[in-house]
Amino acid sequence: MIFPAVWNVLPGPAWLRVILLIALILAIVAALFHWVYPWFSVTFDIQDQNVEAVP
Repeated sequence: MIFPAVWNVLPGPAWLRVILLIALILAIVAALFHWVYPWFSVTFDIQDQNVEAVP
C-alpha cells in the first residue's frame, strides 16, 4: 500500500509526520486546483455547462 510507504519515508516523530503529511496533501490539492484542473478543462473543452432534455 502507498500510505505505509509514505509514512516510513517521512522523517521525525509521529506528530511531525502527521503535520508533514497534512502539508503534503494540501500542497497536492493546491497544485491540482492551480494547474491540473484548469489545463484539463481547457484541453478537453468541458466549459459547456448545459444539460439537454431528452425527448
